[in-house]
Amino acid sequence: MNKSLVILFLVLANLFWAGNYVFGKYVINEMSPIQLTFSRWLLATFLLIPIAHWIERPHWKQVWKQWKILWIMGVLGIISYNLLLYWALKYTTPLNAALVNSINPAVIVFFSAFLLRERISLKNGIGLLISLLGVLLVLTKGQLQEVLHLTYNKGDVLMIAAILVWTFYSIIGKKLKNIPPISGTSISVILGLITLLPFVLFSEFNYQLSNQAIIGILYIALFPSVGSFIFWNSSLRHINASQAGIYLNLIAVFTAILSLILGQTITLIQIVGGLLVFIGVYLSSQKAKLQSTNS
Repeated sequence: MNKSLVILFLVLANLFWAGNYVFGKYVINEMSPIQLTFSRWLLATFLLIPIAHWIERPHWKQVWKQWKILWIMGVLGIISYNLLLYWALKYTTPLNAALVNSINPAVIVFFSAFLLRERISLKNGIGLLISLLGVLLVLTKGQLQEVLHLTYNKGDVLMIAAILVWTFYSIIGKKLKNIPPISGTSISVILGLITLLPFVLFSEFNYQLSNQAIIGILYIALFPSVGSFIFWNSSLRHINASQAGIYLNLIAVFTAILSLILGQTITLIQIVGGLLVFIGVYLSSQKAKLQSTNS
């Protein structure tokens, strides 16, 4: 695969993930976070498994032997992260959610250093602080002096919880080096759906959806859940994970563009905060080997 095609795949993967924030904001008005999470991954499963079998040709018995760790990853990355993301979108804007999520690669570097004793350089540390400053600017709307006294937007706080969940999901995922990524994700999705099913059965399920909501859930199931993952992992065969991680910053950029197209406003503080997050993530990701993706 030539370099141009690799870049195209990375750009498309992050464009689709950005759509998850924008479409999720609309769909969540008609579906509960549980219903949206369950519906999204149930539909995606019917594509993920055949695609995994066709592309990776896995030994499924070997994959299933790792069911315990795949179940934990399903609970964290498939259920918890998405529930927190869609719950957050009920209270905050897609752009704010994407900007907060942009600090994720830097947070993974920090926790890897803390939990896995991976070395963190001075440049990494400075990057973490810059990223944190950028997120605080977004959360406080520029009023940093009120950081200890401000009543934070519930959605922004939920997004912080979401990135912490994804951080542990990513770190645990390092233990599955011998499991094909799409196949491992497919099994994680199945185990996550089984775990979530009892909660779905006892929750309110809205079957009378508008055409807009139906289009939204189909988009989320097809593009962020399947398309992004395939494009991302195909690219990682030809580019270093730390280099690919820089492209994750495009999620916030594309979310901003889509938000503008849909008539939403973007503040100067969001722009400044976003730039600081991008700079910080770039610095903190230097020589980082951990792969970070949005499910």
